[in-house]
Amino acid sequence: MGQSQGHGFDQSVAVVRAAIDAGVNIIDTAAAYGTEEIVGTAMRSCRDKVVVSSKHGIVQPGTSVFGREFVSPEGFVKGVEGSLTRLATDYIDIYHLHGVMPDQYEYCRTELLPALSKLRDQGKIRFFGLTERFIYDTNHQMLRMALSDDHWDVVMAGFNMMNPSARQTVFEKTSKQGVGTMNMFAVRRALSNRRIAAEFVRSLVAQGLLDRSQVDELDPLGFIFHNKTADTLVEAAYRFCKHEPGVDVVLTGTGSTAHLSENLGSILKPELSSAVLEELERIFGKIDSISGN
Repeated sequence: MGQSQGHGFDQSVAVVRAAIDAGVNIIDTAAAYGTEEIVGTAMRSCRDKVVVSSKHGIVQPGTSVFGREFVSPEGFVKGVEGSLTRLATDYIDIYHLHGVMPDQYEYCRTELLPALSKLRDQGKIRFFGLTERFIYDTNHQMLRMALSDDHWDVVMAGFNMMNPSARQTVFEKTSKQGVGTMNMFAVRRALSNRRIAAEFVRSLVAQGLLDRSQVDELDPLGFIFHNKTADTLVEAAYRFCKHEPGVDVVLTGTGSTAHLSENLGSILKPELSSAVLEELERIFGKIDSISGN
């Protein structure tokens, strides 16, 4: 929803307000998204009703996200101060280190975590968060490292029908440790419609990750729609994540109130049938190499 001040800005504010009015009580944003000011404006009269989640990158602007030109602790603190200003709030509920790769985690733990601690002591943030770079870290290597520590209050993990590997590698640990989870990538390109889903499945077959004899390559997710289990693949994808044990928040993005209403309607529907869930597990249960993007 990144928009400059004007009609687009006002429209984006209206979408966030509509979400809050509909009962959404956690809003996720980030410095990099360009939406913090939108969120701040939208929640101006209802700050106490909203859990705000924001993020800041760990590398210097303009450098490779995979590199080691890290933002300094002082630079990170300035970033948080900038988020507070744009959000027009005295505190941010959850503040994440954004898009951390496995070989970057140690720097985050030793250099940026103490900065987060000072900010929490000052009352500027409440909980420490950490987000993986799921497109490149599809088997959650960084989060597995992080969850062996006892530092993080919330993690943001990729999880969806085609890569449910977080079920074992992330959610089992977070549930035991009392760490909150935010589910991203519930719906990306692979699960936007059945035709594109079939393209992804054929790619997995070509890579030897799925057995051609065990899937319908033309419509591999068609079984979901037998007996009118779901109306759309997007709906089914949200329901798959919403009812997964260990998932606390399912993230959904939108730029219109109509799309917002559609997504919320999907998320609030009942769990998929046990037969559908068992078939999804049979097909994709061992997949940990794609994000669905």
